Amino acid sequence: MENPNQNQQQQEESSSGSSVMCQLVSPEGDHLGAALYLPHNVGPPQLQEIVNHLLHNEDKLPYAFYIGDEELSVQLGAYMQQKNANVEVTLRIVYQPQAVFRIRPVNRCSATIAGHTEAVLAVSFSPDGRCLASGSGDTTVRFWDLSTQTPLFTCKGHKNWVLCIAWSPDGNHLVSGSKSGELILWDPKTGKQLGTPLTGHRKWITAVSWEPVHLQSPCRRFVSTSKDGDARIWDMTTRKCVIALTGHTNSVTCVKWGGDGLIYTGSEDCSIKVWETSQGKLVKTLQGHGHWVNSLALSTEYVLRTGAYDHTGKTYSTAEEMKEAALARYKKMRGNAPERLVSGSDDFTMFLWEPTISKQPKARMTGHQKWLASASFDKSVKLWNGITGKFVAAFRGHVADVYQISWSADSRLLLSGSKDSTLKVWDIRTRKLKQDLPGHADEVYAVDWSPDGEKVASGGKDRVLKLWMN
Repeated sequence: MENPNQNQQQQEESSSGSSVMCQLVSPEGDHLGAALYLPHNVGPPQLQEIVNHLLHNEDKLPYAFYIGDEELSVQLGAYMQQKNANVEVTLRIVYQPQAVFRIRPVNRCSATIAGHTEAVLAVSFSPDGRCLASGSGDTTVRFWDLSTQTPLFTCKGHKNWVLCIAWSPDGNHLVSGSKSGELILWDPKTGKQLGTPLTGHRKWITAVSWEPVHLQSPCRRFVSTSKDGDARIWDMTTRKCVIALTGHTNSVTCVKWGGDGLIYTGSEDCSIKVWETSQGKLVKTLQGHGHWVNSLALSTEYVLRTGAYDHTGKTYSTAEEMKEAALARYKKMRGNAPERLVSGSDDFTMFLWEPTISKQPKARMTGHQKWLASASFDKSVKLWNGITGKFVAAFRGHVADVYQISWSADSRLLLSGSKDSTLKVWDIRTRKLKQDLPGHADEVYAVDWSPDGEKVASGGKDRVLKLWMN
Protein backbone atom coordinates (compact mmCIF):
# COMPACT_ATOMS: atom_id res chain seq x y z
CA MET A 1 0.00 0.00 0.00
CA GLU A 2 1.45 3.41 -0.97
CA ASN A 3 1.86 5.98 1.73
CA PRO A 4 -0.37 8.94 0.63
CA ASN A 5 1.72 11.44 2.63
CA GLN A 6 4.91 10.27 0.91
CA ASN A 7 3.20 10.57 -2.48
CA GLN A 8 2.04 14.08 -1.69
CA GLN A 9 5.55 15.01 -0.49
CA GLN A 10 7.07 13.65 -3.73
CA GLN A 11 4.66 15.71 -5.81
CA GLU A 12 5.37 18.83 -3.79
CA GLU A 13 9.13 18.27 -4.15
CA SER A 14 8.67 17.80 -7.87
CA SER A 15 6.60 20.91 -8.33
CA SER A 16 9.00 22.95 -6.20
CA GLY A 17 11.75 21.76 -8.57
CA SER A 18 14.00 20.05 -5.99
CA SER A 19 13.62 16.63 -7.58
CA VAL A 20 13.35 15.30 -11.09
CA MET A 21 11.36 12.39 -12.55
CA CYS A 22 13.82 9.85 -14.02
CA GLN A 23 13.40 6.60 -15.94
CA LEU A 24 16.39 4.25 -15.84
CA VAL A 25 16.77 2.36 -19.12
CA SER A 26 19.06 -0.52 -20.17
CA PRO A 27 21.30 -0.09 -23.24
CA GLU A 28 18.74 -2.20 -25.15
CA GLY A 29 15.92 0.21 -24.21
CA ASP A 30 14.21 -1.85 -21.44
CA HIS A 31 12.89 0.09 -18.46
CA LEU A 32 14.49 -0.76 -15.12
CA GLY A 33 11.50 -0.56 -12.80
CA ALA A 34 9.10 2.36 -12.73
CA ALA A 35 10.10 6.01 -13.12
CA LEU A 36 11.46 7.57 -9.91
CA TYR A 37 11.53 11.05 -8.41
CA LEU A 38 15.22 11.65 -7.64
CA PRO A 39 16.61 14.63 -5.67
CA HIS A 40 18.74 17.18 -7.50
CA ASN A 41 21.85 16.18 -5.55
CA VAL A 42 21.84 12.66 -7.06
CA GLY A 43 24.81 12.08 -9.40
CA PRO A 44 26.54 9.06 -11.01
CA PRO A 45 27.70 7.49 -7.66
CA GLN A 46 24.14 7.46 -6.28
CA LEU A 47 22.70 6.25 -9.61
CA GLN A 48 25.24 3.42 -9.50
CA GLU A 49 23.91 2.38 -6.06
CA ILE A 50 20.31 2.49 -7.33
CA VAL A 51 21.03 0.40 -10.45
CA ASN A 52 23.01 -2.23 -8.51
CA HIS A 53 20.15 -2.42 -6.00
CA LEU A 54 17.40 -2.72 -8.65
CA LEU A 55 19.38 -5.36 -10.58
CA HIS A 56 20.08 -7.29 -7.34
CA ASN A 57 23.80 -7.38 -8.14
CA GLU A 58 25.63 -9.19 -5.34
CA ASP A 59 28.94 -7.73 -6.49
CA LYS A 60 28.62 -4.00 -7.01
CA LEU A 61 29.33 -3.27 -10.69
CA PRO A 62 30.47 0.03 -12.22
CA TYR A 63 28.07 1.85 -14.59
CA ALA A 64 28.23 4.96 -16.70
CA PHE A 65 25.04 6.98 -17.31
CA TYR A 66 23.93 8.65 -20.51
CA ILE A 67 21.22 11.18 -21.30
CA GLY A 68 20.88 11.23 -25.08
CA ASP A 69 24.40 10.52 -26.32
CA GLU A 70 26.08 12.51 -23.57
CA GLU A 71 27.58 10.97 -20.45
CA LEU A 72 26.17 12.33 -17.21
CA SER A 73 29.13 13.52 -15.11
CA VAL A 74 27.39 15.96 -12.73
CA GLN A 75 24.45 15.91 -10.32
CA LEU A 76 20.95 15.96 -11.83
CA GLY A 77 20.23 19.50 -10.63
CA ALA A 78 23.38 20.85 -12.25
CA TYR A 79 22.57 18.94 -15.46
CA MET A 80 19.00 20.39 -15.57
CA GLN A 81 20.44 23.88 -15.08
CA GLN A 82 23.18 23.48 -17.73
CA LYS A 83 20.68 22.20 -20.30
CA ASN A 84 17.87 24.48 -19.20
CA ALA A 85 15.83 21.26 -19.20
CA ASN A 86 12.08 21.03 -18.75
CA VAL A 87 11.38 19.73 -15.21
CA GLU A 88 7.95 18.43 -16.29
CA VAL A 89 9.49 15.90 -18.70
CA THR A 90 10.71 12.48 -17.49
CA LEU A 91 14.48 12.22 -17.91
CA ARG A 92 15.56 9.02 -19.71
CA ILE A 93 18.85 7.83 -18.21
CA VAL A 94 20.59 4.91 -19.93
CA TYR A 95 22.86 2.87 -17.66
CA GLN A 96 25.83 1.27 -19.41
CA PRO A 97 27.89 -1.44 -17.66
CA GLN A 98 31.60 -0.58 -17.53
CA ALA A 99 34.60 -2.88 -17.43
CA VAL A 100 35.58 -3.68 -13.85
CA PHE A 101 39.21 -2.92 -14.68
CA ARG A 102 40.56 0.30 -16.18
CA ILE A 103 43.12 0.52 -18.98
CA ARG A 104 45.67 3.33 -18.85
CA PRO A 105 46.51 5.03 -22.15
CA VAL A 106 49.82 4.00 -23.71
CA ASN A 107 52.14 7.00 -23.74
CA ARG A 108 55.64 5.92 -24.75
CA CYS A 109 57.41 3.74 -27.25
CA SER A 110 59.10 0.99 -25.23
CA ALA A 111 60.81 -0.78 -28.15
CA THR A 112 61.48 -0.46 -31.85
CA ILE A 113 62.16 -3.92 -33.21
CA ALA A 114 63.76 -4.34 -36.59
CA GLY A 115 63.64 -7.63 -38.44
CA HIS A 116 61.18 -7.42 -41.30
CA THR A 117 62.81 -6.36 -44.55
CA GLU A 118 59.60 -5.03 -46.14
CA ALA A 119 56.48 -3.21 -44.88
CA VAL A 120 54.65 -4.71 -41.87
CA LEU A 121 51.10 -5.39 -43.11
CA ALA A 122 49.51 -7.12 -40.10
CA VAL A 123 50.11 -7.23 -36.33
CA SER A 124 48.12 -9.23 -33.78
CA PHE A 125 48.45 -10.09 -30.09
CA SER A 126 47.55 -13.58 -28.89
CA PRO A 127 44.22 -13.94 -27.00
CA ASP A 128 46.00 -13.84 -23.61
CA GLY A 129 48.11 -10.84 -24.69
CA ARG A 130 51.41 -12.60 -23.97
CA CYS A 131 52.65 -13.14 -27.50
CA LEU A 132 52.73 -11.02 -30.65
CA ALA A 133 52.76 -12.01 -34.32
CA SER A 134 53.28 -9.95 -37.46
CA GLY A 135 53.00 -10.51 -41.20
CA SER A 136 54.97 -8.64 -43.83
CA GLY A 137 55.58 -7.90 -47.47
CA ASP A 138 58.87 -9.78 -47.00
CA THR A 139 56.77 -13.06 -47.11
CA THR A 140 57.53 -13.97 -43.47
CA VAL A 141 55.44 -14.31 -40.34
CA ARG A 142 57.30 -13.39 -37.18
CA PHE A 143 56.65 -14.11 -33.53
CA TRP A 144 58.04 -11.69 -30.93
CA ASP A 145 58.98 -12.22 -27.30
CA LEU A 146 57.17 -9.49 -25.37
CA SER A 147 59.15 -9.91 -22.14
CA THR A 148 62.52 -9.28 -23.84
CA GLN A 149 61.02 -7.32 -26.79
CA THR A 150 63.12 -9.28 -29.27
CA PRO A 151 62.36 -11.52 -32.29
CA LEU A 152 61.40 -15.06 -31.27
CA PHE A 153 60.77 -16.95 -34.54
CA THR A 154 60.98 -16.02 -38.20
CA CYS A 155 58.57 -18.24 -40.11
CA LYS A 156 59.32 -18.81 -43.78
CA GLY A 157 56.91 -20.67 -46.01
CA HIS A 158 54.94 -18.12 -47.99
CA LYS A 159 56.04 -17.19 -51.50
CA ASN A 160 54.29 -13.83 -51.52
CA TRP A 161 53.23 -10.96 -49.20
CA VAL A 162 51.57 -12.02 -45.94
CA LEU A 163 48.33 -10.01 -46.00
CA CYS A 164 46.50 -11.26 -42.91
CA ILE A 165 47.10 -13.26 -39.74
CA ALA A 166 44.69 -14.64 -37.12
CA TRP A 167 45.22 -16.36 -33.75
CA SER A 168 42.93 -19.22 -32.75
CA PRO A 169 40.96 -18.00 -29.68
CA ASP A 170 42.53 -20.77 -27.54
CA GLY A 171 45.95 -19.30 -28.44
CA ASN A 172 47.36 -22.60 -29.76
CA HIS A 173 47.68 -21.73 -33.45
CA LEU A 174 48.16 -18.87 -35.86
CA VAL A 175 47.02 -18.91 -39.48
CA SER A 176 48.43 -16.57 -42.13
CA GLY A 177 47.07 -15.79 -45.60
CA SER A 178 49.12 -14.56 -48.54
CA LYS A 179 48.84 -12.67 -51.77
CA SER A 180 49.21 -15.93 -53.72
CA GLY A 181 46.10 -17.40 -52.04
CA GLU A 182 47.82 -19.86 -49.71
CA LEU A 183 47.11 -20.31 -46.01
CA ILE A 184 49.71 -21.62 -43.58
CA LEU A 185 49.22 -22.82 -40.01
CA TRP A 186 51.95 -22.14 -37.44
CA ASP A 187 52.71 -23.39 -33.95
CA PRO A 188 53.43 -20.24 -31.87
CA LYS A 189 55.40 -22.26 -29.28
CA THR A 190 57.98 -23.48 -31.81
CA GLY A 191 57.51 -21.22 -34.82
CA LYS A 192 57.18 -24.36 -36.94
CA GLN A 193 54.87 -24.70 -39.93
CA LEU A 194 52.11 -27.28 -39.34
CA GLY A 195 51.82 -29.43 -42.46
CA THR A 196 51.79 -28.15 -46.01
CA PRO A 197 50.14 -24.88 -47.10
CA LEU A 198 46.36 -25.02 -47.55
CA THR A 199 45.52 -24.34 -51.16
CA GLY A 200 42.24 -23.88 -52.97
CA HIS A 201 41.75 -20.14 -53.27
CA ARG A 202 42.59 -18.86 -56.75
CA LYS A 203 43.44 -15.29 -55.72
CA TRP A 204 44.82 -13.52 -52.66
CA ILE A 205 43.45 -14.01 -49.15
CA THR A 206 41.54 -10.99 -47.82
CA ALA A 207 40.56 -12.13 -44.30
CA VAL A 208 40.54 -15.04 -41.83
CA SER A 209 38.30 -15.73 -38.81
CA TRP A 210 38.30 -18.67 -36.37
CA GLU A 211 35.33 -20.55 -34.94
CA PRO A 212 34.80 -19.23 -31.37
CA VAL A 213 36.24 -21.41 -28.61
CA HIS A 214 32.91 -21.54 -26.72
CA LEU A 215 31.51 -23.47 -29.72
CA GLN A 216 34.50 -25.78 -30.27
CA SER A 217 37.47 -26.46 -28.00
CA PRO A 218 40.24 -27.06 -28.85
CA CYS A 219 39.82 -24.74 -31.85
CA ARG A 220 39.76 -26.68 -35.13
CA ARG A 221 37.97 -24.71 -37.83
CA PHE A 222 38.51 -21.32 -39.40
CA VAL A 223 37.10 -19.51 -42.43
CA SER A 224 39.08 -17.64 -45.08
CA THR A 225 37.88 -15.23 -47.76
CA SER A 226 39.50 -14.32 -51.04
CA LYS A 227 39.57 -11.96 -53.96
CA ASP A 228 38.32 -15.02 -55.95
CA GLY A 229 34.77 -14.49 -54.57
CA ASP A 230 34.67 -17.55 -52.28
CA ALA A 231 34.84 -18.21 -48.56
CA ARG A 232 36.22 -21.54 -47.38
CA ILE A 233 35.91 -23.35 -44.06
CA TRP A 234 39.01 -25.37 -43.19
CA ASP A 235 39.52 -28.12 -40.64
CA MET A 236 42.94 -27.83 -39.07
CA THR A 237 43.18 -31.45 -38.05
CA THR A 238 42.49 -32.89 -41.53
CA ARG A 239 44.19 -29.92 -43.29
CA LYS A 240 41.29 -29.82 -45.74
CA CYS A 241 38.68 -27.37 -46.93
CA VAL A 242 35.49 -28.90 -45.48
CA ILE A 243 32.97 -26.43 -46.94
CA ALA A 244 33.19 -23.90 -49.77
CA LEU A 245 30.77 -20.97 -49.32
CA THR A 246 29.99 -19.85 -52.85
CA GLY A 247 27.39 -17.32 -53.89
CA HIS A 248 29.07 -13.93 -53.92
CA THR A 249 29.52 -12.58 -57.45
CA ASN A 250 32.65 -10.57 -56.67
CA SER A 251 35.66 -10.46 -54.35
CA VAL A 252 34.88 -11.31 -50.69
CA THR A 253 36.61 -8.62 -48.63
CA CYS A 254 35.87 -9.50 -45.01
CA VAL A 255 34.57 -12.27 -42.76
CA LYS A 256 33.48 -12.80 -39.14
CA TRP A 257 32.59 -16.09 -37.43
CA GLY A 258 29.91 -15.02 -34.97
CA GLY A 259 29.25 -16.23 -31.45
CA ASP A 260 25.95 -17.87 -32.38
CA GLY A 261 27.74 -20.04 -34.94
CA LEU A 262 26.89 -18.05 -38.07
CA ILE A 263 29.48 -16.79 -40.56
CA TYR A 264 29.12 -13.30 -42.05
CA THR A 265 30.87 -12.41 -45.32
CA GLY A 266 31.05 -8.95 -46.94
CA SER A 267 31.77 -8.50 -50.62
CA GLU A 268 32.46 -6.15 -53.49
CA ASP A 269 29.07 -7.31 -54.85
CA CYS A 270 27.63 -4.86 -52.24
CA SER A 271 26.00 -7.63 -50.17
CA ILE A 272 26.62 -9.36 -46.86
CA LYS A 273 25.81 -13.05 -46.72
CA VAL A 274 24.99 -15.04 -43.57
CA TRP A 275 25.90 -18.77 -43.57
CA GLU A 276 25.29 -21.67 -41.23
CA THR A 277 28.39 -23.78 -40.66
CA SER A 278 27.35 -27.44 -40.54
CA GLN A 279 26.61 -27.69 -44.28
CA GLY A 280 27.45 -24.19 -45.46
CA LYS A 281 23.88 -23.25 -46.36
CA LEU A 282 23.13 -19.61 -47.09
CA VAL A 283 20.79 -18.37 -44.33
CA LYS A 284 20.11 -14.86 -45.68
CA THR A 285 21.56 -12.04 -47.74
CA LEU A 286 21.73 -8.54 -46.23
CA GLN A 287 21.36 -5.83 -48.83
CA GLY A 288 21.43 -2.05 -48.57
CA HIS A 289 24.91 -0.83 -49.44
CA GLY A 290 25.33 0.97 -52.76
CA HIS A 291 29.00 0.05 -53.14
CA TRP A 292 31.64 -2.48 -52.02
CA VAL A 293 31.34 -3.76 -48.45
CA ASN A 294 34.88 -3.67 -47.07
CA SER A 295 34.62 -4.05 -43.30
CA LEU A 296 32.56 -5.96 -40.75
CA ALA A 297 32.57 -5.73 -36.95
CA LEU A 298 30.58 -7.67 -34.34
CA SER A 299 29.28 -6.37 -31.00
CA THR A 300 30.78 -9.51 -29.41
CA GLU A 301 34.18 -9.20 -31.10
CA TYR A 302 36.37 -8.64 -28.05
CA VAL A 303 34.99 -11.62 -26.14
CA LEU A 304 35.19 -13.86 -29.25
CA ARG A 305 38.81 -12.89 -29.80
CA THR A 306 39.86 -13.50 -26.20
CA GLY A 307 37.75 -16.63 -25.58
CA ALA A 308 38.34 -17.79 -22.02
CA TYR A 309 41.06 -15.22 -21.22
CA ASP A 310 40.15 -12.15 -19.18
CA HIS A 311 41.96 -9.40 -17.29
CA THR A 312 42.70 -11.73 -14.33
CA GLY A 313 45.27 -13.74 -16.34
CA LYS A 314 43.70 -17.10 -15.36
CA THR A 315 44.99 -20.14 -17.29
CA TYR A 316 43.16 -23.39 -18.03
CA SER A 317 44.31 -26.99 -17.79
CA THR A 318 41.77 -28.60 -20.12
CA ALA A 319 40.02 -27.68 -23.37
CA GLU A 320 36.64 -28.38 -21.72
CA GLU A 321 37.38 -25.98 -18.85
CA MET A 322 38.40 -23.34 -21.41
CA LYS A 323 35.20 -23.86 -23.42
CA GLU A 324 33.01 -23.47 -20.31
CA ALA A 325 34.80 -20.28 -19.23
CA ALA A 326 34.54 -18.84 -22.77
CA LEU A 327 30.81 -19.67 -22.94
CA ALA A 328 30.16 -17.99 -19.57
CA ARG A 329 32.01 -14.85 -20.75
CA TYR A 330 30.12 -14.82 -24.06
CA LYS A 331 26.69 -15.21 -22.41
CA LYS A 332 27.44 -12.50 -19.86
CA MET A 333 28.66 -10.09 -22.53
CA ARG A 334 25.77 -10.73 -24.90
CA GLY A 335 23.02 -10.69 -22.30
CA ASN A 336 19.55 -10.89 -23.83
CA ALA A 337 20.44 -8.72 -26.79
CA PRO A 338 21.05 -10.21 -30.25
CA GLU A 339 24.57 -10.21 -31.69
CA ARG A 340 24.91 -6.98 -33.68
CA LEU A 341 26.88 -6.51 -36.87
CA VAL A 342 28.22 -3.29 -38.38
CA SER A 343 29.22 -3.13 -42.03
CA GLY A 344 31.29 -0.35 -43.63
CA SER A 345 31.30 0.45 -47.32
CA ASP A 346 32.82 2.52 -50.10
CA ASP A 347 29.40 4.22 -50.37
CA PHE A 348 30.53 6.28 -47.30
CA THR A 349 27.95 4.65 -45.02
CA MET A 350 27.83 2.01 -42.33
CA PHE A 351 24.84 -0.17 -41.56
CA LEU A 352 23.94 -1.63 -38.19
CA TRP A 353 22.29 -5.08 -38.44
CA GLU A 354 20.73 -7.60 -36.11
CA PRO A 355 21.01 -10.50 -38.57
CA THR A 356 19.24 -13.14 -36.46
CA ILE A 357 16.18 -10.87 -36.17
CA SER A 358 15.85 -9.09 -39.51
CA LYS A 359 17.16 -8.77 -43.05
CA GLN A 360 16.61 -5.03 -42.81
CA PRO A 361 19.36 -2.85 -41.31
CA LYS A 362 18.53 -1.42 -37.90
CA ALA A 363 20.22 1.87 -38.76
CA ARG A 364 22.11 3.58 -41.57
CA MET A 365 25.12 5.49 -40.35
CA THR A 366 26.44 8.13 -42.76
CA GLY A 367 29.03 10.85 -42.42
CA HIS A 368 32.41 9.61 -43.54
CA GLN A 369 33.79 10.90 -46.82
CA LYS A 370 35.52 7.58 -47.54
CA TRP A 371 35.59 4.30 -45.62
CA LEU A 372 38.29 1.75 -44.94
CA ALA A 373 37.98 -0.90 -42.25
CA SER A 374 36.46 0.98 -39.32
CA ALA A 375 38.37 4.19 -39.80
CA SER A 376 38.38 6.55 -42.71
CA PHE A 377 40.28 8.16 -45.54
CA ASP A 378 38.73 11.53 -44.62
CA LYS A 379 41.40 11.79 -41.85
CA SER A 380 38.86 11.32 -39.06
CA VAL A 381 37.72 8.56 -36.73
CA LYS A 382 34.01 8.57 -36.04
CA LEU A 383 32.17 7.26 -33.02
CA TRP A 384 28.65 5.81 -33.25
CA ASN A 385 26.21 4.44 -30.70
CA GLY A 386 26.58 0.65 -31.11
CA ILE A 387 22.96 -0.05 -30.21
CA THR A 388 20.99 2.66 -32.00
CA GLY A 389 23.52 3.41 -34.74
CA LYS A 390 23.32 7.14 -34.01
CA PHE A 391 26.36 9.32 -34.76
CA VAL A 392 28.05 10.47 -31.55
CA ALA A 393 31.32 12.27 -32.32
CA ALA A 394 34.17 12.78 -34.78
CA PHE A 395 37.79 12.62 -33.64
CA ARG A 396 39.95 14.92 -35.72
CA GLY A 397 43.71 15.25 -35.39
CA HIS A 398 45.26 13.04 -38.03
CA VAL A 399 46.47 14.95 -41.08
CA ALA A 400 46.19 12.01 -43.50
CA ASP A 401 44.14 8.83 -44.11
CA VAL A 402 43.36 6.70 -41.04
CA TYR A 403 44.11 3.05 -41.86
CA GLN A 404 43.19 1.07 -38.78
CA ILE A 405 41.73 1.43 -35.30
CA SER A 406 41.77 -0.76 -32.19
CA TRP A 407 39.77 -0.53 -28.95
CA SER A 408 41.21 -0.84 -25.46
CA ALA A 409 39.80 -3.84 -23.56
CA ASP A 410 37.62 -1.63 -21.34
CA SER A 411 36.19 0.31 -24.34
CA ARG A 412 37.15 3.63 -22.77
CA LEU A 413 39.99 4.39 -25.18
CA LEU A 414 40.41 4.10 -28.93
CA LEU A 415 43.66 3.83 -30.87
CA SER A 416 44.15 4.89 -34.47
CA GLY A 417 47.06 4.46 -36.90
CA SER A 418 47.47 6.69 -39.92
CA LYS A 419 49.25 7.44 -43.16
CA ASP A 420 50.59 10.53 -41.33
CA SER A 421 53.04 8.17 -39.48
CA THR A 422 51.45 8.69 -36.04
CA LEU A 423 49.29 6.70 -33.66
CA LYS A 424 46.72 8.55 -31.58
CA VAL A 425 44.82 7.53 -28.45
CA TRP A 426 41.33 9.03 -28.02
CA ASP A 427 39.30 9.31 -24.81
CA ILE A 428 35.74 8.13 -25.43
CA ARG A 429 34.24 9.98 -22.45
CA THR A 430 35.73 13.40 -23.13
CA ARG A 431 35.80 12.81 -26.92
CA LYS A 432 39.29 14.34 -27.00
CA LEU A 433 42.80 13.33 -28.02
CA LYS A 434 44.44 11.68 -25.01
CA GLN A 435 47.87 10.85 -26.43
CA ASP A 436 49.78 11.62 -29.61
CA LEU A 437 52.33 8.93 -30.48
CA PRO A 438 54.77 9.95 -33.21
CA GLY A 439 57.81 7.77 -33.89
CA HIS A 440 57.25 5.82 -37.07
CA ALA A 441 59.24 7.08 -40.05
CA ASP A 442 56.43 6.38 -42.51
CA GLU A 443 52.78 5.28 -42.92
CA VAL A 444 51.31 3.11 -40.11
CA TYR A 445 49.38 0.22 -41.72
CA ALA A 446 48.62 -2.01 -38.75
CA VAL A 447 47.82 -1.44 -35.05
CA ASP A 448 46.65 -3.73 -32.27
CA TRP A 449 45.93 -3.14 -28.58
CA SER A 450 46.74 -6.22 -26.49
CA PRO A 451 43.68 -7.87 -24.90
CA ASP A 452 45.18 -7.32 -21.43
CA GLY A 453 45.35 -3.59 -22.21
CA GLU A 454 48.99 -3.18 -21.27
CA LYS A 455 50.61 -2.67 -24.64
CA VAL A 456 50.09 -1.60 -28.21
CA ALA A 457 51.91 -2.87 -31.30
CA SER A 458 52.17 -0.99 -34.58
CA GLY A 459 53.83 -1.62 -37.91
CA GLY A 460 53.97 -0.08 -41.34
CA LYS A 461 55.95 1.11 -44.29
CA ASP A 462 59.16 1.77 -42.29
CA ARG A 463 59.51 -2.05 -41.75
CA VAL A 464 59.86 -1.82 -37.97
CA LEU A 465 57.56 -3.04 -35.27
CA LYS A 466 56.98 -0.64 -32.39
CA LEU A 467 55.75 -1.57 -28.93
CA TRP A 468 54.08 1.09 -26.81
CA MET A 469 53.47 0.91 -23.06
CA ASN A 470 51.85 3.04 -20.40
